[in-house]
Amino acid sequence: MSKRLIPLFNRVLVQKIVAPSKTTAGILLPEKSSKLNSGKVVAVGPGLHGKDGKLLPVAVKEGDTVLLPEYGGTEVKLDNKEYVLFV
Repeated sequence: MSKRLIPLFNRVLVQKIVAPSKTTAGILLPEKSSKLNSGKVVAVGPGLHGKDGKLLPVAVKEGDTVLLPEYGGTEVKLDNKEYVLFV
């Protein structure tokens, strides 16, 4: 990323993984069967502070592969790439 987007608090920036539409043998896959709800974590906020003042870090780190909910998140476009910001 040429422009760096740093999430605040416990937010996580995820880039969706695009499923291949063809197999290595050249067979075309239907659109419904190739739909994956997974993504790669691009950036993570530092976390939230608890009632005692201690920092509670986020459970994921950059580079992790995560499962995504079907709905939710805020879509962000940066350098012609689409990302989703989750809380």
